[in-house]
Amino acid sequence: MPTPTWTRLSPARRERVLIAAMDEFGAHGYSTGSLNVIARQAGVAKGSLFQYFAGKLDLFTFVAEQTSLRIYEHMRPWLEGYDGTTNFSAHLVDALEAWLDYFAEHALERGVTAATTMEMDPAVRNAVRVPVKEIYLAGLGPLLERATATGDLRKDADLDTLLSLLLVLLPHLALVSHAPGTGGPLRLTGVHPQIRRQSVERLVVSLLSDFVQRDIG
Repeated sequence: MPTPTWTRLSPARRERVLIAAMDEFGAHGYSTGSLNVIARQAGVAKGSLFQYFAGKLDLFTFVAEQTSLRIYEHMRPWLEGYDGTTNFSAHLVDALEAWLDYFAEHALERGVTAATTMEMDPAVRNAVRVPVKEIYLAGLGPLLERATATGDLRKDADLDTLLSLLLVLLPHLALVSHAPGTGGPLRLTGVHPQIRRQSVERLVVSLLSDFVQRDIG
């Protein structure tokens, strides 16, 4: 958690430090990410970083959490906009397309997502993924509950399983456009928008096959 010194900084300085840390950790991960580089890019002394955070892991955890919150804010229309007037499967297709577009256009957020997803140190991975997972679940859980209430998902649908599948799928889709060889047979990048949408629809049909009441319409 940030120290009281951090909270007393101006919003502009906090943003500079956050952006510098997102850039460095996103490019090099936690282990080789340099506090010296972060401090230099943010225009602060390295010692100041230890006045703002308890240490490197504390800063990395904060960066991961703040990045997830930024992503959450962008995805809020899709997380909160479903009300049952449109088919949930089609709504999820729209949301996944927005997700793909966001990460294709936001290199900093994509880099941090890669750093947290691919972190090898178990202690570091646990420290960053716990708060990130909570943010994901806070958005996805109510969405699936509304889809169940409207009847688009079966009343007896195992939402925990569906949530688990989404927690695996979303980080993968966040990186697929910039991680050659990870996309699989479905064509999700570098194709005509109609072809990409058809691929996303196929993905959603398979993802929801054990949970939905009706097909995409």
